[in-house]
Amino acid sequence: MHHMFKDHQRGEKRGFLSPENKNCRRLELRRGHPCSWGLCSQALMASLAGSLLPGSDRSGVETSECVQGGVSDLQEEGKNAINSPMSPALADVHPEDTQLEENEERTMIDPTSKEDPKFKELVKVLLDWINDVLVEERIIVKQLEEDLYDGQVLQKLLEKLAGCKLNVAEVTQSEIGQKQKLQTVLEAVHDLLRPRGWALRWSVDSIHGKNLVAILHLLVSLAMHFRAPIRLPEHVTVQVVVVRKREGLLHSNHISEELTTTTEMMMGRFERDAFDTLFDHAPDKLSVVKKSLITFVNKHLNKLNLEVTELETQFADGVYLVLLMGLLEDYFVPLHNFYLTPESFDQKVHNVSFAFELMLDGGLKKPKARPEDVVNLDLKSTLRVLYNLFTKYKNVE
Repeated sequence: MHHMFKDHQRGEKRGFLSPENKNCRRLELRRGHPCSWGLCSQALMASLAGSLLPGSDRSGVETSECVQGGVSDLQEEGKNAINSPMSPALADVHPEDTQLEENEERTMIDPTSKEDPKFKELVKVLLDWINDVLVEERIIVKQLEEDLYDGQVLQKLLEKLAGCKLNVAEVTQSEIGQKQKLQTVLEAVHDLLRPRGWALRWSVDSIHGKNLVAILHLLVSLAMHFRAPIRLPEHVTVQVVVVRKREGLLHSNHISEELTTTTEMMMGRFERDAFDTLFDHAPDKLSVVKKSLITFVNKHLNKLNLEVTELETQFADGVYLVLLMGLLEDYFVPLHNFYLTPESFDQKVHNVSFAFELMLDGGLKKPKARPEDVVNLDLKSTLRVLYNLFTKYKNVE
């Protein structure tokens, strides 16, 4: 049997702009300096004086002895409120974080959560995704809270993902202008997400206030909605310190924020099947299924002197999938239709997508898995693809 295919044009490898490229738009970062109570007591006294004592002078001019006494007492109250027994010894608190109006609330991620490997991985994955989407816009994002708060990058990101154009000013310097742009962008996001019934855990004020938890919730929801070709780390939870001012005093509370759940829940849009049950309730039988599938694929790949020992990794670049389809359908796949030695993520996705096209040509239903899931070493997705092949071709010699 001979099968003809049209050549698939190879896309160029996408990369990130060099920081030295003078033509690219650089987003300058304004990093604050962590400050503990021990190091910044004087600055904090001045801050608390300006925030908690009505009518006091915030400019640094010497206050009266009465005010100084009040500041001394209030400094201790503020210190005890934020550095509660549950708080870390060196909380990452800035003086401006204590300048709250009555009943105003501010949140910050516990420093220990920021050091969690899963949290760091989540931030990195989202950063890489944003930069990949916006590579043609000559935008480089290096720090989420500093680069996304004014709405400009979020505008470009949404326009690129949704293929739309938002009616907003390109550059806004004032706080009012930035919030107006954010309002327009977030309303467009809400229009997209509202049909899904998801809880929207961000607002104009939280994004503009550089609340990293709110920004992460927004980005994870966008990645889920647009089925981003990334693998978000599962079960990422952070401890958040919530500081509120009541009756002139600062009070703190700790809560847990779940940023991600499971890949199946975040990216999957399908009904549960036998493989979900297998993974959840019969892991002892998983090895039996894997051995059966390895035997099946090697029966055919051995004709090309190829052998599979690890299903998780050896099908991730798509090469074996393409070759296997040619063997099962008894045709030669022209080498210029796929990457025989793929190097980039995009090249691997191209290979797996091409293999899926060959499966459709062979009369199989569209695979339940996404090409990106197979490339990202998702075992369940790989097993689903191979089991579909096994079901149809198990009697092929």
